[in-house]
Amino acid sequence: MSIYIIVEGKNDRSKLRRILSEEITILCTFGTLNSLKLESLRKQIKDDEVFLFMDNDSSGKRIRGILRDAFPDAGHIYTRRGYAGVEGTPEEYLIAQLEKAGLEDYINYPPPGFA
Repeated sequence: MSIYIIVEGKNDRSKLRRILSEEITILCTFGTLNSLKLESLRKQIKDDEVFLFMDNDSSGKRIRGILRDAFPDAGHIYTRRGYAGVEGTPEEYLIAQLEKAGLEDYINYPPPGFA
């Protein structure tokens, strides 16, 4: 079974790609969700495991709401209010959130002492 994470933009995807193994597929909404895009996401994900990781702003909350309806069994990963979206979240915090979601087997941990 494949694992997917849906994010809003390519910068969010790039940030997560640095700390997640290639086994996780990261898909982007590019900030918009129409019926075509939703159908495309559904076809790609099928019945595989999916997590929603949106920015903690009004746009991210709106997109999360739409995706929650489309993927009712999705896991939810959150960034803290005040961070500039997923892309502006410190890697240590992202790692902690991914661990909470049970994805520790897929995290590329930085070497000790790396800052």
